[in-house]
Amino acid sequence: MGSDPQYAKWPLLPLAQHVFTLTNPYASKPLQQSAAKALQDAITEHKMAPFYKYLAHPTEGILNYVGESSSNVPGKAPSRKNSAAAGMINTRNPTSSINLAWDETLYQQLHADNERELEEYQKEEDEAVEKAGDTEIQAARGKRAEFWARVGDKDKAIAAHEDIFEKIGVLGTKIDLVLAIIRMGLFYGDKQHVKKQVARAKTLVETGGDWDRRNRLKAYEGLHNLTVRSYNLAAPLLLDSLSTFTSYELCTYSNLVVYAVLAGSVSLKRVDFKSKVVDAPEIKAILGDGEDKLLALSGAISAGPGVDAEMQDASSAPSAAKTAVVNLTTLGSSTEQAEAEMSVDFGSLAQLVSSLYNGRYKLFFQALALVEEQFLTQDRYLHEHKNWFVREMRLRAYQQLLQSYRVVGLDSMANDFGVTVDFLDRDLARFIAAGRIPCTIDRVSGRGVIETNRPDDKNKQYQDVVRQGDQLITKLQKYGQAVRLRGSERA
Repeated sequence: MGSDPQYAKWPLLPLAQHVFTLTNPYASKPLQQSAAKALQDAITEHKMAPFYKYLAHPTEGILNYVGESSSNVPGKAPSRKNSAAAGMINTRNPTSSINLAWDETLYQQLHADNERELEEYQKEEDEAVEKAGDTEIQAARGKRAEFWARVGDKDKAIAAHEDIFEKIGVLGTKIDLVLAIIRMGLFYGDKQHVKKQVARAKTLVETGGDWDRRNRLKAYEGLHNLTVRSYNLAAPLLLDSLSTFTSYELCTYSNLVVYAVLAGSVSLKRVDFKSKVVDAPEIKAILGDGEDKLLALSGAISAGPGVDAEMQDASSAPSAAKTAVVNLTTLGSSTEQAEAEMSVDFGSLAQLVSSLYNGRYKLFFQALALVEEQFLTQDRYLHEHKNWFVREMRLRAYQQLLQSYRVVGLDSMANDFGVTVDFLDRDLARFIAAGRIPCTIDRVSGRGVIETNRPDDKNKQYQDVVRQGDQLITKLQKYGQAVRLRGSERA
């Protein structure tokens, strides 16, 4: 049994989402106003002088670089500050109609409070060195490390955590320290830093990490893979985390469901998509309709065909009982988070999953547009790859329909997807040219048909064997020539 997680409170990752929202042209004005207020309140409450300066300083703040482009300053190369800010702000046509005002008096007050707090931590550490043991010394140093993470000084926070890591021997605490360093990288959008630290955490966990930290690392690694567009690697990790999720310092449960469903939808094969997404009880508990949700929460869905009759009767419970169902998105989160998550509408996500699996492609395209508008454009981890995701989901739907037919009418397929023939023609042409869909489009004859070229698996296997055999024979001939040459030299 492992020890309780340490260093798991700071930094507050929702603040990074608020910064993204401020610069997101797809965010509504009320949402940006709410984000600005949340940032200002957090900066004041947690005395985040370094973070306030990083964001809003008149000459150094990253929000002052929003909208800076070559069109504004001809011939000017991107500044270092602008490049460093790319991990936090929306890098695609960023805009900021609502600014975070700079108050020099407030900054000086926060800075003075930070200095006094640091002096107290230094005094506590000095007393521990003189009168106490290593445990008290590490506790004082831990407070300083959490202080830097709280106020938003990335470099000093990482350095303080690394200092503790070098001087402590408990494996569980070492893993917690690395997870805290990963969150600092996620907070500032430093993907290379996160990649390095995730590999480091995996090495530590493999040397004897406890069950809880292994499961927490799954969520961390899955989220990192999501940010670098490795959805095929992210999907199994995020889906496995749903039933054992405890990393509420990383994201909320509802966010995890969104990430897991999107990653699984775009990367899993149809059989796995059915078992791990469409029929998964953890996902049905969030996305399912009334009866499915109740069955998932009661355990009847996951219990299998031999479930007791009492479980089956749960679906026929009075409607009054349904209102008492626990909202899984609020478990383990604070009251404020619960209130925010209750307003999340998962309807478009549920429709995306069901319509894709059941082949209702017109509904699928409509749901895909809603998912893009509601989730992909609003989330800091998803926005960067939203165009790729939408394109891959369209491709998946096209492939799913075409694999069932030898010939499909272009008009018929366009009607199934609810798009024009010209749009479908152009969209398919790009995928065909890239070798993603094995088919041809015939519009010359006037019929307007799509003919699929199904790959012959047996013929492909035969060709592979012949090709590999030729390569082997070539290598053996070269080897034989080399042996004969060496033999003639000896003679």
